[in-house]
Amino acid sequence: MMYRAFRFLSSEVRGMHEAAYLLAVFAFGSQLLALLRDRLLAGAFGAGHTLDLYYAAFRIPDFLFATVASLLSLYALLPILSRLGQEQEGLMVSFLRDMLLIFFAGMGFVAGIAFFLAPVLVPLIAPGIATDVGARADLILLVRILLLQPILLGASNTIAALTQLQHRFLLYSISPLLYNLGIIFGVVALYPYLGIAGLGWGVVIGAFMHMMIQVPFFFAEKSTVRLPLSRLVQGLREVLTLSVPRTFALASTQISLLAITAMASFLASGSIAVFTFAYNLQAVPLTIIGVSYSVAAFPTFARLYAQGAREELSRYTEAALRHIIFWSIPATVFVIVLRAQIVRTVLGSGQFDWSATRLTAAALALFILSLAAQSATLLIARAYYATGNTRKPLYFGCADIAISVLSAFLLLALFQESPFFRDFLGSLLRVGDTPGTAVLVLALGYALGSIAKFTIGCIYFIRDFSISRTRLTRLTFESFSASVIGGAASYGVLAFSGGTGNITTTIGVLVQGTAAGAVGLFVAGLILWLLKNQEFAEAVGALMRRFRDAPRTVAVEPSDVA
Repeated sequence: MMYRAFRFLSSEVRGMHEAAYLLAVFAFGSQLLALLRDRLLAGAFGAGHTLDLYYAAFRIPDFLFATVASLLSLYALLPILSRLGQEQEGLMVSFLRDMLLIFFAGMGFVAGIAFFLAPVLVPLIAPGIATDVGARADLILLVRILLLQPILLGASNTIAALTQLQHRFLLYSISPLLYNLGIIFGVVALYPYLGIAGLGWGVVIGAFMHMMIQVPFFFAEKSTVRLPLSRLVQGLREVLTLSVPRTFALASTQISLLAITAMASFLASGSIAVFTFAYNLQAVPLTIIGVSYSVAAFPTFARLYAQGAREELSRYTEAALRHIIFWSIPATVFVIVLRAQIVRTVLGSGQFDWSATRLTAAALALFILSLAAQSATLLIARAYYATGNTRKPLYFGCADIAISVLSAFLLLALFQESPFFRDFLGSLLRVGDTPGTAVLVLALGYALGSIAKFTIGCIYFIRDFSISRTRLTRLTFESFSASVIGGAASYGVLAFSGGTGNITTTIGVLVQGTAAGAVGLFVAGLILWLLKNQEFAEAVGALMRRFRDAPRTVAVEPSDVA
């Protein structure tokens, strides 16, 4: 039984769409657990002071994870590991084990420094909260506990380089499930006994399980070859050369979040919580669409580039980009239409009141405007990383920081100074009579930065990878048209059921939203079928192959590059 479980978890998945859909299914499961996690937090604490502390405490560990931990990221390791694997069997495993030891030493040292500097760092990440002595002490405690998270998650992602290179996407997909289970355990079991520290230890337990699920498979790999010290140093230098620019690019999101969190700490109590809840909700479709496709495609990107198959790489990249856009546009429209039902169903319990629901729904609508941009940017960055070009994603990231932080700052100033803009935004998002609406401009600023990053990146990406503008234009028009018509059908169902259905309970809201979404998706799918949309046909074909258990091949499938 254990042997069968071992074989099942370590099984390989070939084919971009099949791997992407497998990752999407598990990403959806992970996001369901993440939503359950957020529902427990919202119900227990509401959008208030405690969750402001909890979410603010993540900023330092997340920044370390995005910077120091990513220096040995799988995106810098995979191209090198691919080359070592072709050179001699067992060489890449030996190299990766040495990298893991180096990571633990370096990351442990940096985390130790941050541990002692926590009293100095806390007032920088949440200056509006840290003025209170008790809140500052709690924030310092949480930050120090959570510093274990980037160590464990960074080690897990280093191991995941081998996991992904061998197409063990099933094993890779289970890790986030365990991470969220650990956080839920902290909320349910540890908080009643340890207080706010229990929330931090739950995160650490989840990160530990995230790593440990991959450890047995990693050390089961045979490695009889030892890499000479000179080759190890050369490999480490090559990894750092690739990863340092990527680290700064990856840090752009965390720098933006650091600045925006600091701004939110001066706003009404609960603003950080509302911002983070909406951010987490928009991360669900982002993970299912953008992360799934970019992760599934990246090993093939690296392999095709290493083989010198440039034309095939361009076709494969274009196929992945088309399908990301195909799924992102309808997701954007339907989330905007169903935002209130989504927020109320996921978070509407206990201390999370109607005002918090309306604010979070409005912030979600602003975040989701950048879904397609964020999803495509993930793929664009990985395509460049696979070719060893880490500088361009760095430039795109710098634009993201400048525009998102500047936009948030200017919009916040405009919101506070202009009654017209304040009333217009409140009326547009139907929160004009709700206190604390200033946090919405922070979400809008973040979205504008993401859109600008994609716009700049896409211009270079289309040129460098010879992507067809005609196909992308056609796809965007067809997907947007079908989505708007489907969204209108969903809105019609909401308008009708609002007067006839029971929407005063969570079950009532869930049924209403599900019915509206199902009708809208059916209409959108019908429109795409009538238009003979190519991506729709490819997506249906890939799903049929998956369920029919069709044989998988190492080669790129025709539908992947059609």
